[in-house]
Formats: sequence, structure tokens, C-alpha cells
Amino acid sequence: MPVDNVNFTNLAKQTGIFLTQRGLMLASAESCTGGWLGQVVTTIPGSSMWYERGFITYSNSSKQEMLGVLHSTIEQFGAVSEQTAYEMAMGAVTNSHAQIGVSITGIAGPDGGTKIKPVGTVCFAWVMKEGLARRETQFLSGDRESIRHQSVSIALQGVINLLHNALPAMA
Repeated sequence: MPVDNVNFTNLAKQTGIFLTQRGLMLASAESCTGGWLGQVVTTIPGSSMWYERGFITYSNSSKQEMLGVLHSTIEQFGAVSEQTAYEMAMGAVTNSHAQIGVSITGIAGPDGGTKIKPVGTVCFAWVMKEGLARRETQFLSGDRESIRHQSVSIALQGVINLLHNALPAMA
């Protein structure tokens, strides 16, 4: 799947509009996408008004040290799990000035997959400081770049969906 920069731009712009209308800021926590989500949103002029910061936590120790993911969570569920994704998103909010957190953790391949968690398994979480949260696992197909691309798109669309369903725009 080729990288669709127009889709990224549209999703990032829409995310910014939704956040700005609600007076909120976003923080991201990324593993398998290596900062791609942060790169996408910062291509939008004025994104500093709604994107507070991003954490690239590729290793398990960085997830624990930077975001407060519990060692026991990684031990019990794995780094690629909805539980870890949730703790990553919560850590992004807790360790920033943002009110919304999004996280991505997965197996982009070409190696690293198992029968239980094959290549393409990606876990996401979206949280609001007030406690509203959503998490999900997607089983994506394609090569490494395609899986990572799809992951960034899903993460941004999830922020839009969370905001659209949770909070009305400010008058």
C-alpha cells in the first residue's frame, strides 16, 4: 500500500480542528510507528496549538520509564496488548499538559510475530484526562510500511471519533 499523504493530511487537519474547537491538546505514545504519528500532525501549520508532545517508546524499558507502563502489565499481557496500549496512552496524558492521549503498539514485521500475535497485530488506546477511554486491537495486512501507515491512520481516526462522540464543540 503506497503512503497516502493526502489522507494523512486530511486526518491530521480534521484532528486539529476537533481539538481546537474543544480547547484540547493531544499527546501521543508510539512504539511500532516510531514517531510517524507525531511527524504527520506536525506537518500541519499551527499544530502547536493542539499537539502537546509525543513519546517514542520502542523498548519495553522506555514504556516503563517514560510512560509508567507497569512491568507486570508487559509480563502478563505483552508489549503488544490493549492493556499496554491503555497504560501508554494514560502515561502520555499523565506526563504532559494534554487532555487527550493516543497510543500505538504493534508488530509491524517482517519478523516478530507469533501464532497468537502475528505480524500486523496492532493495539491502540485513546484516553481523555476525565477518564473516558477506548482501546482496540487490529489485525492489519501488508508489509512493514503499510502496517505502520494504516496504524497512524487508525490512531488519528480514533482521536476524531473519540472527540466527536464524547464532547461537543465549544461555542
